[in-house]
Amino acid sequence: MIPHGMQIFLAVAPIDLRWGFDRLAGIAKDRVGYDPRGGAMFIFFGKRRTTLKVIFYDGTGLCIFMKRLDKGGFRVPAPIQPDAASIEMTDAELEALLDAIDIDASPPRREKKPSLH
Repeated sequence: MIPHGMQIFLAVAPIDLRWGFDRLAGIAKDRVGYDPRGGAMFIFFGKRRTTLKVIFYDGTGLCIFMKRLDKGGFRVPAPIQPDAASIEMTDAELEALLDAIDIDASPPRREKKPSLH
């Protein structure tokens, strides 16, 4: 459902997850600085970080995707700049986030050496 290849912005400050299309679109424009109908995707968290909402434009209208974890919470990466309103993410980071994988704590991948057998 969520398209790949879009710019992805994760809002740093938690929001009230009862907010709908218009309020989230306004937050995307005001805090992140991008038009929500301009081809980017925006991710928002509640204060407990057990639920997130994703808003994006699919060419015909705004779409909202919501996910709540059964256990634990989403691991939000720390912004590089302390006063940043959002963090730009890659498709792979978004997938890891949606799978509740801690992006900052993931060990770097090592190249697998070919076996001699």
